[in-house]
Amino acid sequence: MDKSEVAPSTLFAVASVLEGCCFINGSPQNTFVPGVIELANINKVHIAGDDFKSGQTKVKSVIVDFLVSAGIKPTSIVSYNHLGNNDGLNLSAPQQFRSKEISKSGVIDDMVAANAVLYRSGEKPDHSVVIKYVPYVGDSKRAMDEYSSELMLGGRNTIVMHNTCEDSLLAAPIILDLVILAELCQRIQFKVDGEKAFHGFNSVLSVLSYLCKAPLVPASTPVVNALFRQRACIENIFRACLGLAPVNHMLLEHKHVREYVAAPPVDRLLSEHQEVLKSEEAPDDVASASHCLESFASRSPQTVLSSSSS
Repeated sequence: MDKSEVAPSTLFAVASVLEGCCFINGSPQNTFVPGVIELANINKVHIAGDDFKSGQTKVKSVIVDFLVSAGIKPTSIVSYNHLGNNDGLNLSAPQQFRSKEISKSGVIDDMVAANAVLYRSGEKPDHSVVIKYVPYVGDSKRAMDEYSSELMLGGRNTIVMHNTCEDSLLAAPIILDLVILAELCQRIQFKVDGEKAFHGFNSVLSVLSYLCKAPLVPASTPVVNALFRQRACIENIFRACLGLAPVNHMLLEHKHVREYVAAPPVDRLLSEHQEVLKSEEAPDDVASASHCLESFASRSPQTVLSSSSS
């Protein structure tokens, strides 16, 4: 093997696994080569990644999920960034940029593949990602996106977004969340129907996909990039730890037909009041009530419905 091809991050990952310490890869480079994943499985150590999802990519996963779910077909997505911190300097190298381009571009793949009505097999939107190093702007990253989509009857739709953000301040809380979630996941043991023994999560912690651009998943596992589905996974796992049912948003208890006590029909009320009027001493308020009921009964059903809803 050509030793120059072994990334420094891969050496850190191997050292971490051998020490029994969970390793989370926050960069886009190819850190988790097959040998590292195999080593993690053998040592039963958790690994997670890749590439922190903080700003532009997180918004992209929401926008594309919304468009595709609404039956609007994204046909072109162009993303431009420029920044001046060390991240921008590193990405000015062609090899580093290529790995970032892959992680940013792949975020829409599963959402597009999930809609066979909009996209034929193998069809994808044109997707271009540009990143430039501009030292003057420092950590204040600029991100611009253009989403072009097809509507019904040959219509076109374009969404343009501009975002200015402090790159490191967006990444710092994600690092904290990943460390806390990874530590909690290492404590959890569970079993499914038919299993006798409890076991922990797979060494590849795909549950942390919510916070990563290019989610690392176990072999033969589908990759999920849709942001709300990723978050629901985390939420429902921790609800299960508390013995709570998963949140499915159906709310069927509020959507079924309820039985109500029916009000007496108008003609019955009118008959009762007429009987009162036949008595010798019918008070004035009863006569007035009877007049109101007669007036009410003479209205058309449409008028009654309209007055009830107004």
